[in-house]
Amino acid sequence: MIQAFLQRLARWLDRPLFPWRKLVVGFSLAEFALENWLLFRQYRVLQRTTVPKALDKEIDQETFIKSQAYGRAKAKFSFVSALFNQGKHLATLYFNIYPILWSVAGSLIVRYAPASLSGEIPRSLLFIYLMTWAETIIGLPFSYYHHFVLEEKYGFNKMTINTWVTDMIKGQALGLAFGIPIGSAFLAIIRKTGQNFFYYLWVFMLAVQILGMTIYPILIVPLFNKLEPLKPGKLKDSVEALASKLEFPLSELQVIDGSKRSAHSNAYFTGLPWIGKKKIVIFDTLLEKSSDKEVEAVLGHELGHWKMNHTSRILFIAQAHLFYTFALFSVFINNRSLFADFGFHREQPNIIGFILFNEILSPTDALFKLGMNFWTRKMEYEADSFAVDLGYRKELGASLLKLQIQNLSSMDADWFYSSFHHSHPILTERLRAMNWSSNEKLVQEKAKDEDKAVKASDREL
Repeated sequence: MIQAFLQRLARWLDRPLFPWRKLVVGFSLAEFALENWLLFRQYRVLQRTTVPKALDKEIDQETFIKSQAYGRAKAKFSFVSALFNQGKHLATLYFNIYPILWSVAGSLIVRYAPASLSGEIPRSLLFIYLMTWAETIIGLPFSYYHHFVLEEKYGFNKMTINTWVTDMIKGQALGLAFGIPIGSAFLAIIRKTGQNFFYYLWVFMLAVQILGMTIYPILIVPLFNKLEPLKPGKLKDSVEALASKLEFPLSELQVIDGSKRSAHSNAYFTGLPWIGKKKIVIFDTLLEKSSDKEVEAVLGHELGHWKMNHTSRILFIAQAHLFYTFALFSVFINNRSLFADFGFHREQPNIIGFILFNEILSPTDALFKLGMNFWTRKMEYEADSFAVDLGYRKELGASLLKLQIQNLSSMDADWFYSSFHHSHPILTERLRAMNWSSNEKLVQEKAKDEDKAVKASDREL
């Protein structure tokens, strides 16, 4: 039944001279306008000079003003980079960059590759590689500015030029190492399984995601960061006791050198959500800026996500969305009018079809993101409540406030902007839901925390 419906829809949408390019451009401009209207709404909030009433007992005026300035700087950078990317995207569409790059890939294959690599799959992989490198090179000025100007100005960047370049090279190498076999299999499945390819493609990508969740903490993270066991002590004993109490299958507590690149803090756990042992990873910046009890509270929140199967539920929704995406892709994969309107009159490469299909799907992806944000925000409330029930109300509230101060995160947000862009509730909403209150200004700890951060992030250039 699904197959018959999709075939009828495919025939109905394959209309000669249909203005697909204009439709995609319209979608792109509308999305750009919406994003920047939301950013403008948020920018107005970032121009406020008074600490939100819900935080005026905990946040001092100096910290609030600095946080607002950081937020405005990020908003300006976001607007400029989005404007540049929008212009680049429109130029790509209007100047037929996709068919030009596809032709270049074909010429390179003919000239330099053996006959065994002359098919569509090798050409598609080279096309993606060329496009990725072009995107990387074009984006270098923005990446440099973000790390070494914006983040540096507010004291967050701990990355050296050498680390920045090395990370980029490692990322490209990993892209090749994993992209070639995964991309080859992706395209081979489409070619060899006929009209029902989306079923097989969905199963394959599920396997890839599970494999990725397994090998990421083992193989990928150590390429970029140093991981060490948490030193024996009161914190380790307390966290192990908490994990045992919750029946969390903890195999190891690790500390990651997040301060190598940034002064921001975090903590997370790794491993498949439903089976096997798991590791808890704590950023060194979190340990240096928080008390042991506050670190416990943060981990209590993270364990709440595990206990309530949030990761499994997100994975399930993501897989449902992926199946929907691949099924809908089958409607467009042989759409001659779509290919022709973007300059592909004689060829219909599957990889190009997938790229063009994603251009058309963009508006529905925005709606999916909005729905996911509502759902994940609900999960954050649940995880906070879980930590509160464990007895960490005071410590979790203090930790959230400290993280907000140390990260200079926005103290308030426009509700519409927040709905589209924040997967977590804003600080005031979380504290209100926890019934948390304090009369102490946590910024009193700021000087001590900043001193710790300097010591932790003292790296040779």
